[in-house]
Amino acid sequence: MKEKKEMTNFYETVLTVLKTDERFVAEDGTFLRNAVYEAAMKMDDRLIRLLLANEETSSRFFVDVDGVKVFDKVGFAWVINNRQFLPDSYTRFKNKIGLADENGDLISTSGKVELVFPYKDCVLEGGQTLEEQKRQEVFYNQSLAPDEVDRLLFPKIFCNATRYSTDGETAAEEFLPTDNMVIKGNNLLSLATLIRNYEGQVKCIYIDPPYNTGKKNSFGYNDCFNHSTWLSFMKTRLEYARRLLSLDGCILIQTDDKEQAYLKVLCDEIFGAEQYETTFFVQVRFTNKTLAEDSTLHKVMETVHVYSKKHEAFRINKIKEQYSLDKFCWEIRELGEPKTIEVGGKTVDIFTNGKYEIIKVEPHIDGLKETWATGSLIRQGGTAAEFLAKYLIDRKKEDGLKVLYKVYNMGEDGLGFRYILGPQKESAFRGKFYSGVPLGIKNEVRTGVYDKEKPVPNLIYNYLSSEGDFGNCRNEGGVDIEGGKKPEQLIKFFLDYFSDEEDLVLDFFGGSGTTAAVAHKMNRRYITCEQMDNQIDMILSRLSVIQHPRCSRSFLYSSN
Repeated sequence: MKEKKEMTNFYETVLTVLKTDERFVAEDGTFLRNAVYEAAMKMDDRLIRLLLANEETSSRFFVDVDGVKVFDKVGFAWVINNRQFLPDSYTRFKNKIGLADENGDLISTSGKVELVFPYKDCVLEGGQTLEEQKRQEVFYNQSLAPDEVDRLLFPKIFCNATRYSTDGETAAEEFLPTDNMVIKGNNLLSLATLIRNYEGQVKCIYIDPPYNTGKKNSFGYNDCFNHSTWLSFMKTRLEYARRLLSLDGCILIQTDDKEQAYLKVLCDEIFGAEQYETTFFVQVRFTNKTLAEDSTLHKVMETVHVYSKKHEAFRINKIKEQYSLDKFCWEIRELGEPKTIEVGGKTVDIFTNGKYEIIKVEPHIDGLKETWATGSLIRQGGTAAEFLAKYLIDRKKEDGLKVLYKVYNMGEDGLGFRYILGPQKESAFRGKFYSGVPLGIKNEVRTGVYDKEKPVPNLIYNYLSSEGDFGNCRNEGGVDIEGGKKPEQLIKFFLDYFSDEEDLVLDFFGGSGTTAAVAHKMNRRYITCEQMDNQIDMILSRLSVIQHPRCSRSFLYSSN
């Protein structure tokens, strides 16, 4: 007993000595035994000095050889790993997840970690015309060539501006803050120029940049730096985009799987990881559509990363839609006398199979809606789904299958009861319930003046099934494009949730003009930038033919 007590005291001494080194103690005070063990195996000088400084640990763990103290790391390891020594300590890792350095400190907290790539500290002009794609790109280093960078990014003058309106085309004599704008030219130069008048004013930015696929007419730069060139190309443009966003604004960036992962890391750096809101996964083509005979895996999905300027100020619109009666298409008829019982504190009529009839009818205001009692509905207190799961589902042996329960004093539809249909098979463990239009909104629904809020998709699911829209958008807006065109319905979806009427929308990869056209129709102000002549022709043609009662506003086109 005395020997055991001495060993216990010794373990306490060792623990006290080791805890004086902060490397061996977590933030919550937990002793990190494995960290000590690893230090011992590496003959860590700080650990050895610590043990030598204490008389008891020095005598136990060191052997004197001709006046030299030799560390007995095997004996020390035996003590540290002994079950009697701190039996509940088993890991050196702190209660955090992440990459750590050799000292166990999270590298994310050091401020020394970032995504790096060749030419990151450079500005890439990145012209996209066919002529410019043939040239050798020049990367202007911001430290070594500040004059060239300043020249490149100094605000330019928009020339040859034409105003397009219902009255035709006229030379524009002035730019108004409320003007819509179509800018022809390099989008980096355009963004740098827009900063002067529009910094902090753009509510929503949607861009569909080159995907860097390496295909013909794609982002065909030097193969040696193709990946890093694309990142350099995007970096400066995104930095300007962030400055243009309003405090409550956001940016949506659509791309495929080639660059989306690095793009997100880059956006985390530019906008801040805490400003990341969500990623939409958009199905852009049907799974049975073959894209390339030489490819086994056919891409059908694209991603849209969403970042806010400031998360605390960011708000998603709650979209309202007219209350639909389409699902209120059921009627229940009682054909026989029920058996009445008391269960779960409620009066329940039991209609066995054959004593009731459930009929599907044309939807109407007094119809019933059928709902499966599953999932989260079961966990909602006081609901028919919960009542079924708690009190009725296990009555199969007593009441039989295909039983209709009429539960009194339940529901908000004014009926005073709720019909609940029990399991139809012996192996079934769920059922359905039938409800009417809530009494509180029934009159408004009847007169057609009640709107209900649609659920926000990215809070429930972030998958968008758009393959049909992509398949049918080739000639949308009266312009034909071989590939890469985005459907108006997709852009409308984003602008509905992330902008309001009169808000300013920006797309600096204008393409065929889908964003501008949708913004025009939705009574948003807009600015779009495009460099390619054929794309500019599409945009002007598309905007000029829009016929919409709310689209009387003109737009300016700057051709230089």
